[in-house]
Amino acid sequence: MTELIGQTAAVLTTCSFIPQAIKTIRTNDTSGISLWMYSMFCIGIVLWFVYGVLIDNAPMIYSNFITSIFAWIVLVYKIRNTISKK
Repeated sequence: MTELIGQTAAVLTTCSFIPQAIKTIRTNDTSGISLWMYSMFCIGIVLWFVYGVLIDNAPMIYSNFITSIFAWIVLVYKIRNTISKK
């Protein structure tokens, strides 16, 4: 039961970034997205991924790798839109 709870939490938190990434790609609207929040989050996710590699924890590696893909998509769009407005 403990494993099921952990796996469910990992799937839900990992998938939670998919809707924002899809919306950002479709609309190119990042006006309501915090550059600092996504920057810190993406760096944190990369560090969790590295930590997972260092301790050889496959669920941590996979979930943070997948999460980082979608979070970095949003961050790249936000940076691009911020630069283009200047």
